[in-house]
Amino acid sequence: MSRDLLFEIGAEEIPSAPLYDAVTQLKTDAEKALAEARLGYESLETFGAPRRIVLRVTGLQERQEDRTVRSKGPAVKAAFDAEGNPTKAAEGFARGKGITTAELTRDTEPDGGEYVYAVVDQPGRDAADVLPEMLARLAEGLNWPKSQRWGSGTARFIRPVRWLVALFGADVVPVQFAGLTADRHTQGHRFLAQDRTIPIASAVDYDAAARRGLFEYDEAARALLIREGITALEGQHEVHAVVPEKTFAEVVNLVEWPTVAMGHFDFEFLEVPREVIETAMTKHQRYFPVERADGALTNQFIVVHNGDPKRRDEIIAGHERVIRARLADAAFFYREDLASSMEQWVDRLSTITFHEKLGTSGAKVSRIEALAGKLAQLHGADPGETAFAERAAHLAKADLVSHAVVEFPVLQGLMGRYYALAAGEKPEVAQAILEHYQPRFAGDTLPPSVPGMLVSTADKLDTMVGIFAIGQAPTGSADPYALRRGAIGILSMVLDGGLRISLTDAVAAALEGYAHAETPLPGLDTQATGAAVAAFIATRLETMLRDRGHAYDTVAAVLAAAGDDPRDRLERCEALTAARASQPETFDDLSVAFTRARNLSQPALGTSADPALMTPEETALADALAQAETAADAAFSSADYRGVVGTLAGLRGPIDSFFEHVLVMDTDESLRDNRLKLLNRFVALFERFADFSQIAG
Repeated sequence: MSRDLLFEIGAEEIPSAPLYDAVTQLKTDAEKALAEARLGYESLETFGAPRRIVLRVTGLQERQEDRTVRSKGPAVKAAFDAEGNPTKAAEGFARGKGITTAELTRDTEPDGGEYVYAVVDQPGRDAADVLPEMLARLAEGLNWPKSQRWGSGTARFIRPVRWLVALFGADVVPVQFAGLTADRHTQGHRFLAQDRTIPIASAVDYDAAARRGLFEYDEAARALLIREGITALEGQHEVHAVVPEKTFAEVVNLVEWPTVAMGHFDFEFLEVPREVIETAMTKHQRYFPVERADGALTNQFIVVHNGDPKRRDEIIAGHERVIRARLADAAFFYREDLASSMEQWVDRLSTITFHEKLGTSGAKVSRIEALAGKLAQLHGADPGETAFAERAAHLAKADLVSHAVVEFPVLQGLMGRYYALAAGEKPEVAQAILEHYQPRFAGDTLPPSVPGMLVSTADKLDTMVGIFAIGQAPTGSADPYALRRGAIGILSMVLDGGLRISLTDAVAAALEGYAHAETPLPGLDTQATGAAVAAFIATRLETMLRDRGHAYDTVAAVLAAAGDDPRDRLERCEALTAARASQPETFDDLSVAFTRARNLSQPALGTSADPALMTPEETALADALAQAETAADAAFSSADYRGVVGTLAGLRGPIDSFFEHVLVMDTDESLRDNRLKLLNRFVALFERFADFSQIAG
């Protein structure tokens, strides 16, 4: 026999993001709890709305499954004396299991030891007896980013709990939580429901109660209603709504009975940059902007409200007043900013602390301006790109003190671009100001321009070096300055954006900014800091290369070779990965041969072997090396790493034959040294590409 289960926790309005998390956790925890309670069911679902979290289980068994529990006890020799009488150990074990010593059984373990066991039949309990405690634990176990105790009890919840519903079929489950005892009465929509308190006859009647109470507890159903409402307005007005998914997800959990409507604002506000309008709507008011077919914004917006559809005009008018005030402020800030000078803002940065140990934002701007120029040299940028990068770096942080960015921090960089263009700066400079914050996160767009990449790298690297220099490098999961994200951003620009720099030289250039500043960092150890930063970035590079499908030993082999251009490392990994896939045995053998050769090699002897002392196998290897060196030189010069790898693969036969027929450590010193010189030559050629000893052969 089975029945349906309903458990509803009613509360004051729960914030959107924590509500999603709680619904997900409740499902996981409920599935685990029912499994542990040996209560089978047909289906289990959880739902969330602003004022309620709901668990629904269909076909829940009315009684636990019976079970037999077999518990291992002490060894037989400890449980019974020489005459076979039970000892205190046996008596205590049996008593703990609720049986007599006569009911104990014996069994031999695989290790040969004989132990006593208690085999106890446990009849299942009625679900009605199990559920009260289980549901209370589920409610108590919900994790919230912030929670408080409500009432006189110890229960914690994100908002005050106002009611509980718990029904197993038609029977009330007396769950106790937050000072309340569950009953069969839910609460309807705060404003729309005629009956604020609605009785539920049975768990299967919850949908009918929701319709009567004018609330939609299923977030997926609310999302569909909102989507349909937006689509209808788009068709009616021949426009397109701008619906950021993050904002949409938040709106879904802000309403229990959604109604979608369209409002308007004054045309004059369209003179404000589009991004300001969109930010004011989506971030501050959770409205959706509207655009024409050509992509231009209109003076319309879409709002999802939780009020009475009959009072739609009154509700829209209220929202229009709100957005009018918000946009009026934004327009005022924008006009005030346009009347100011970006150079004045740059000067003001010297009054703003970047970090208490690293100086002001003005000092940081000076450092990244100089660093951008040095990075341009490392990259090989042309004079125009270099000039654009240096000017963009000078102005990159200026908009941080503008009225618009103070009001809308998410627009930093974007407003800098608008203000730079308005001030007559070159478009390339304005664009680099915008781009220098990219990439903001993994997978974000990379700066499309060289000046943008240079300023972005300079900014991120200056912060990274400074934080390491003052001993606040990331530890464990703690990374308050997002240095891991910064390192990944720099590497992404090198790997995928076309930036070509030596990381060692770039880090050294960044350290110079602190060493030669007007107020240098006291006790700065440039060598130790540079090594720590380089190792930090190298660790991120190793992870990124492995995430791109390269085997751990391929990555280790390539990173162990000389050089620190990440793009070069990637290209070598790609060549070696492809070669190992097509010729696995060849490179496994070469790895073994290389490791053997390097273990024997003595670099101090050099690589000039005397042909007159060579056996045919040595001569064959020497000739093959000569040809391979010539081919490899040409391939290295054009970064044709597939060609390099192909050349190295051709040495498999000669080196195998050499080791098979030649005794390297001959008693004749002249022969031994000559052969070691040949192996030195072999090792040197391979090490130009990678450390093949890292490859699991």
